[in-house]
Amino acid sequence: MTQLDERKLDPAVALASLDPTAPREPHRLFALKQGDCFAVADAYGDIRGAGDGFFRDDTRVLSEFRLTVGGRQTSLLGASLSQDNVLFTSNLTNLPMQSGRGRDIPQGAIHIERTRLLWQDRLFERITLSNYSQEHSTIRVSLHFTADFRDMFEVRGSTRPKRGMAHAAVTDGTSVLFRYDGLDGLARMSAISFSQAPDHLMADRADFLIAVARRSSKVVYVEVGSEVAEAPNRDRFRAAAARARFGMRAKRRHGATMYSSGRVFNDCIERARADVALLTTELATGPYPYAGIPWFSTAFGRDGVISALQMLWLNPGLARGVLAFLAQHQATETSPFSDSQPGKIMHETRKGEMAALRELPFGRYYGGVDTTPLYIHLACAYADRTGDMAFIDSLWQSLCAAAEWTEEASRATGFVTYQRAAESGLTNQGWKDSIDSVFHADGRIPKGPIALVEVQGYVFAAFRGLAALARRRGEDDRADHWDSLAEAMRAAVERHFWLDDLGFYALAIDGAGEPCKVRTSNVGHLLYVGLPDPVRARMVADQLLSASFHSGWGLRTLADDAVFFNPMSYHNGSIWPHDTAMCGAGLARYGERESVVRLMNSTFESAVHFNMRLPELFCGFTRAPGEAPIAYPVACLPQAWSAGSAFMLMQACLGMEIDGWDSEIRVARPRLPIGIDTLTLRHLRVGATVVDLNFQRVGDRVVAFLSDRHEGLVPLIVRT
Repeated sequence: MTQLDERKLDPAVALASLDPTAPREPHRLFALKQGDCFAVADAYGDIRGAGDGFFRDDTRVLSEFRLTVGGRQTSLLGASLSQDNVLFTSNLTNLPMQSGRGRDIPQGAIHIERTRLLWQDRLFERITLSNYSQEHSTIRVSLHFTADFRDMFEVRGSTRPKRGMAHAAVTDGTSVLFRYDGLDGLARMSAISFSQAPDHLMADRADFLIAVARRSSKVVYVEVGSEVAEAPNRDRFRAAAARARFGMRAKRRHGATMYSSGRVFNDCIERARADVALLTTELATGPYPYAGIPWFSTAFGRDGVISALQMLWLNPGLARGVLAFLAQHQATETSPFSDSQPGKIMHETRKGEMAALRELPFGRYYGGVDTTPLYIHLACAYADRTGDMAFIDSLWQSLCAAAEWTEEASRATGFVTYQRAAESGLTNQGWKDSIDSVFHADGRIPKGPIALVEVQGYVFAAFRGLAALARRRGEDDRADHWDSLAEAMRAAVERHFWLDDLGFYALAIDGAGEPCKVRTSNVGHLLYVGLPDPVRARMVADQLLSASFHSGWGLRTLADDAVFFNPMSYHNGSIWPHDTAMCGAGLARYGERESVVRLMNSTFESAVHFNMRLPELFCGFTRAPGEAPIAYPVACLPQAWSAGSAFMLMQACLGMEIDGWDSEIRVARPRLPIGIDTLTLRHLRVGATVVDLNFQRVGDRVVAFLSDRHEGLVPLIVRT
């Protein structure tokens, strides 16, 4: 896939030359989200029907939405998202054209500002035209639109033998109504409403002849929703913007905030926090971070759990919402189609037509081998962070069911394995779920059932954590049983996965009992849960930090000497920020604090190059002086666990734990990111108390202390 570099061409020429069906680079697209709606457009504010659009409940309800002025594309001045991710603004100007009076209007005489937001399943847009020429001008402004009502999986490339009925668009003077009757019996509508009647209104275009006096402005308001708006206008737009911003402020107020002595660092952290808030949807069970835009704007089990783990030290309420939702949707029956078994935790849920018709299994799909032990691990980590035993008690039956599934899944081989139950399911069911992400050193694709190395680590952590919780509940027999399972798993991983010739752990063990002798970042997740013995952990750490893995921008998913290594691949040599963060947290656990500081720095610098936000993944090319990291063409941006990675790495740098049982903060050998001399955590909840915690560089040391107004309320234990 190739992309034109629009910086080297006139914007009008560049847009005309682009393949309208080709996916565009995610870091040049802009996303808005609210509830179960999201919109993705380019810097011009245009939706052109590739992977972008306005989506509602996994259906694209607006597939084209382009603006032309004087019959021509506009010229881009700049585009941005507000710091809170609520408003998208594109600043444009005209190319040379004729006014409605026949006079020539030179390039750059008209300023066009498009401002857009989402609120309550509606897209609101304000188009402002300002005339800086010396003449009164009548300007032809055209909006081009259509709604294809494609299911998200169709947009991603799936083909369908049959679709529902798309009706002819209906116009009524100030609006256009599109309707699609799905095969699932649902009528899906998309209505485009205008604040003034277009001079010409067709099924796919609205033309406005707008007279703009010299040095004055005119505004057109547009709304897109499931029904015709009464009258789009200034008051409706401002009210929607105010409510959307208030709602986002409320989400961003949850949990502690971070402020440092570095202005650019603060901007990066604020953007990451805003991205987590943007993707977090308030469900009936509480807040849930949807995975990413555009492809995964829904509840995923694994992504939700890892995002909650990343934010747990600052905002445990997110973990509570994730746990409540996953417990509510835990499997209670066996189904090969959905890969479900009693006790298993959900991998993915979808609301689109194809899921409803069971054309694919993802309506509620359980084909994730790691989600169930990760769910248990998150519950245990949440309990340790908060001491909230009442909530754990409410989940106890669910946790026991998940533990029973985990134990049963490991009964045959001693390891938790996966093998899809139906051809429609995922071939690989770990976090690296592409078809070629699990392989032998000679390139052979292993036959299942497959035991992934990191999954066994999650199982170890799950049983160890559950044992501790069972003891708090007075269930000593159950605690002893889970403790024995955890230690048995530790011993089995050390015995069967360790490769003496590589000084590393195998990626996986296949159905024939043969290890996949491939060095991957998955092993860093073993460090995260603390499974390896210290000597082997040191050998793993040295290799993860070597040039084979560390590109200079982050940790590659695969060592560069592997047969399938490709820095442009999805899982075989690219850099995933969440993976780097989990490896970094593991390195810190084994004392590699300075190395984690360097990882934090490279991750921060990557974000700066990607306009202050980390994409789902980016290419794993080795860093070269003066060059930026290279984007992966179709990565999600924003992505929840990428945004959260900065916070997990920061906790690893600070060496910080919060003990919810004893309501105390423990800090071990704290370090600050390079170039940061002070950092304050504000409104950090510890038990029933809220404190401000400060870190300050003093010579070659970093000291931690509570703000004066909180001194003595919460024990702070610092080990340097």
